[in-house]
Amino acid sequence: MTTATLGGATVELNDEGFFIDPGAWTPAMAEEMAKADGLDSLTERHWTVINFMRAQYFEKGTGPTVRVLGKTSGVDVKTLYQLFPKGPAKTAARLAGIPKPKGCI
Repeated sequence: MTTATLGGATVELNDEGFFIDPGAWTPAMAEEMAKADGLDSLTERHWTVINFMRAQYFEKGTGPTVRVLGKTSGVDVKTLYQLFPKGPAKTAARLAGIPKPKGCI
């Protein structure tokens, strides 16, 4: 476990950079993390996916897989890979401040 200062607050992250406490997340933190990942800015489509990830996590206890994201988030799989080229489910979950979805490597 490590700590990081994001959006002006100190948060605990696991070894892969996922939040320990999803309640500590803020949109400003996501913006900062996205820039560090090489994403210039988070567009409305990014936010659609990030907000969907958070809603699914708080409803079901885990984030959705890429397949579920592509079928139910309103953003198709091809676009997901364009938005999050390093892996849509894993990257979007990290930016959304939730644990890595089951099945992600």
